[in-house]
Amino acid sequence: MAKAPTKKQKQDDRQLIRIFDTTLRDGEQAPGNSMNIEEKLRVAKQLQKMNVDVIEAGFPIASDGDFEAVRLVAQQIKGPQIAGLCRSSEKDIDRAWDALKYAGEKGRIHTFIATSDIHMQYKLKMEPAKVLASAVKAVKRAASYTPNVEFSCEDAVRTRLPFLAEVVEAVIDAGATTVNIPDTVGYTIPFEYFNIISYLKENVRNIEKAIISVHCHNDLGLSVANSIAAVQAGARQVECTINGIGERAGNCSLEEFVMALRTRHDILPFTTNVATDQLTPASRLLTNITGIAVQPNKAIVGANAFAHEAGIHQHGMMMDKSTYEIMTPESVGLSASALVLGKHSGRHAFKQRLEQLGHDLDDDKLNRAFERFKTLADLKKEVFDEDLDAIVVDESRDDVKYKLGHITVTCGSFAVATATVQLEIDGEPVRTAELGDGPVDAALKAIKKLTKTKAKLVQYNVGSITGGTDAQGEVTVRVAEGNNIVVGKGSSTDIIEASAKAYVHALNRLNYKQKRLNETV
Repeated sequence: MAKAPTKKQKQDDRQLIRIFDTTLRDGEQAPGNSMNIEEKLRVAKQLQKMNVDVIEAGFPIASDGDFEAVRLVAQQIKGPQIAGLCRSSEKDIDRAWDALKYAGEKGRIHTFIATSDIHMQYKLKMEPAKVLASAVKAVKRAASYTPNVEFSCEDAVRTRLPFLAEVVEAVIDAGATTVNIPDTVGYTIPFEYFNIISYLKENVRNIEKAIISVHCHNDLGLSVANSIAAVQAGARQVECTINGIGERAGNCSLEEFVMALRTRHDILPFTTNVATDQLTPASRLLTNITGIAVQPNKAIVGANAFAHEAGIHQHGMMMDKSTYEIMTPESVGLSASALVLGKHSGRHAFKQRLEQLGHDLDDDKLNRAFERFKTLADLKKEVFDEDLDAIVVDESRDDVKYKLGHITVTCGSFAVATATVQLEIDGEPVRTAELGDGPVDAALKAIKKLTKTKAKLVQYNVGSITGGTDAQGEVTVRVAEGNNIVVGKGSSTDIIEASAKAYVHALNRLNYKQKRLNETV
């Protein structure tokens, strides 16, 4: 027979902040962040390694692809709870549980409806009484499937407090075990958010029967600060994303929030279950999948987060690292090693290093990546972690309509650049040649001609993955067609090839996104 928890255990539990990661749902909704099913599963496996408490895997009714992604995550991920988002409608809730049921008791139905006057009037066109009734009905429907039900009051911070309290109390009575008070539009500031959570703690009769959750957007750059303020007021779950990705300006950054609690435990006596040494691998994995890099000065995971250039800083670091570092690079999973592998390294060492970097590849993808690594090792003196990340990105893509075969370019000071490109389109080889203002222009024109795409290239960035003249070039492109915007990424020691890979990657992502939209029609 299990023993009753001790007073100390109860106190410790009250100090535990549950981390609800919504990278695969809110994060993926942002322009350019769309992921296919295989990519979502890779991120979910990294979140499992990171030991987050809840993974919001998607919005099951949004499309067949989203449903399948949630179902696979529910089936394959062990440890974290798996949540699926749904509106306050029976159809949404039923569809969500069809995907989540494979997670058993760890499946969480997350349902919501807007409660602010502006949303009720202009978006829902519903009276408050009808919104309240809809919320209660939805929670009861969800609770008929599972006791693990979360309810969100969309746009809570712009909701009249008495009505917000009324809704929260009613949904808890109906069976919600977690109530989310989101700052949907990133509008609030810390002391106001603290007061909102405090008001609910003081005015909702049954508030102790549910966990208060918060979900903050970063429109004013305050999402992490607001989340901390809410925790100080009594919230015990924080919803966040890797790298802070998400709608508009993004969400509360998981790595920033977790490390703020860990670093300032002296005044924030809270803990999380997150394995912080997995933060950097998670950040890199997401960057490689989406093609959207974090800025160098990004807290915790940016390239400059532990870099010191000023002389006075360097002198202090040599004397004692704590002079200018409030946390260690190792605590967030940042390796200080330079040379990772070389041309004499074997497959086992290669696989082990990829796993350390957060990459979990099946045998076929591992073999392709290893062959690419061997080719690169023959060209470069040193192979770095960033090189390995780039290899995995290029060699682990599945379900593609367009595949780059080979590319040949001729150009010079007195010659018109000409590119001959061969692609496979749905497995069929096609080839053409095009002239351009330069070798990259010619190559991309040839690809555009072969694919018959109407998409516009709106951004093109090129950089070096590591230092040296033998470094891999990394190209990132942003492509738009109608309202759809995607990011493509490619790498190679040949910058023309890297550009072609990035463009083809973007077109594949655009094709995938269009397929998802068609599924919802």
